[in-house]
Amino acid sequence: MMPNRSTDILFLLVKSLEKSEKRHFKLYITRSSGKQDLKIIQLFDALDKLPEYDEKLLLKKLNDVTKPQLNNLKTHLYKQLLASLRLLKTAENTDLQLSEMLDHARVLYNKGLKLQALKILEKAKETAKANHKFNYLAQVISLEKKIETLHITRSTLDKTESLANEALMISGHIDRVVKLSNLALLLYRWYVQNGHSRNEQDEVRIKEFFTKHLPENPETITDFYELLYLYQSYCWYGYIRQDFLMYYRYSKKWIILYQQEPMMVNVETGHYIKGMHNLLNAHFVLRDFIGFEQTLHEFEEFAGESAALIHDNFRAHTAVYIDGAKINYHLMRGTFKEGLSLVPEIEEHLEEHRLFLDPHRILVFNYKIATLYFGNGSYEISIDYLQKIINGPGDLRNDLQCYARLLHLLAHYELGNDEIIDSLIKSVYRFMAKMKNLTVVEEEIFRFLRHSFHIPARQMKPELEKFLAVIKKFENNRFETRAFSYLDIISWVESKVYSKPMSEIIYNKYLQNKHRSALRKSA
Repeated sequence: MMPNRSTDILFLLVKSLEKSEKRHFKLYITRSSGKQDLKIIQLFDALDKLPEYDEKLLLKKLNDVTKPQLNNLKTHLYKQLLASLRLLKTAENTDLQLSEMLDHARVLYNKGLKLQALKILEKAKETAKANHKFNYLAQVISLEKKIETLHITRSTLDKTESLANEALMISGHIDRVVKLSNLALLLYRWYVQNGHSRNEQDEVRIKEFFTKHLPENPETITDFYELLYLYQSYCWYGYIRQDFLMYYRYSKKWIILYQQEPMMVNVETGHYIKGMHNLLNAHFVLRDFIGFEQTLHEFEEFAGESAALIHDNFRAHTAVYIDGAKINYHLMRGTFKEGLSLVPEIEEHLEEHRLFLDPHRILVFNYKIATLYFGNGSYEISIDYLQKIINGPGDLRNDLQCYARLLHLLAHYELGNDEIIDSLIKSVYRFMAKMKNLTVVEEEIFRFLRHSFHIPARQMKPELEKFLAVIKKFENNRFETRAFSYLDIISWVESKVYSKPMSEIIYNKYLQNKHRSALRKSA
């Protein structure tokens, strides 16, 4: 079996390069025409032509290169590629510009040119302040203090006092940013592992954790980065707890923060992209159709701007988030057939950007695509996508692992595969119980499925009506909403009660809700 391309970091880097980056590397490296450099160009060309990383084939292509020599060449090429990319990308990246200024200041200081070093540091300080880069500002001031402490620079007393006060201010800011970014990170990690809170115990645990790590007086925060991480923390806190109004409010604040400081879209593009993704998701879970369509339109316009196109990472994640939003658009409208027409293109995008995507993102797409096929009545294909989740890594999103199995069970139920349904019910129930993912609604689903085996077809409709009446009572219960959002079990049962396709049931709800939403916004 051919090795996976993800096993070789140099191959990954070469394959991620654009034409302009490859051209720049060749120009950069040929400025020194040493024998070693010519060999790494040969290695670069050979790697560039390989469809997948294969070391045996690579050694055949490189004459007179042994395996130990190849390892040394690969290390050298990797370093030279990074140096070339750094040189090429400095002009378009604030962090790289600040790093370069600091490097230049250190070089000048080491040469004894202290005043020239201070002049560059002053410029670096202005750039760092303008872009809220306080981590770099701390390094700038640290070097300034070192120079002022060790040498006579004829600086005024006011200047040195100002330097000392700035250092204290920045230290406090960095401490708050670290605490808030840690909180946002750990909440996001909790969600990736577990999904939404399942019960009161989860609720208490999350609330205690959030309260413990939230800084005092968050309402007094005014700095961009502190507010950014504060809004992210509240965002994940609301989403985990299924307080979707809080999730929406703080997703909106997240984007408004960028609207108030538009230049930060270019400085912190990744966070802006993630914020737009969360705002779209908030509209989706709240079924705010008008807000969803407006935000998706804005996001698609942003996808064509230079900020979204400047880096592979940004371009990939913007494209993938928009693809996910398009699937959500069809899921909430019930237009499953239209949504399925997008799947080939979306899968091409996923393959194109696979170097930049994490397993969690692929997991979510497989589930969404499986749901489209299920809603469309294409149960066999839905099962194929669900198997990718069931047989894949089990350490992500316990909630999706559970609902993939439940949807898999329902697909077999729809196909009438009676010979395996009983064993599937038992295994899925055991799995969900083990994951502590059984809510009242799921218990009712299993109860109905077991009971349905003993009901003649002509008596099924009254039983379905009873089942529908039972689960509808939990529709507005916060700890039961997962069963409705992941599976839309109510629409599935209604489609059977009213003998209509599931797509028609959901589309009629969409029209009613959109009409009500329009009336509210015009009032």
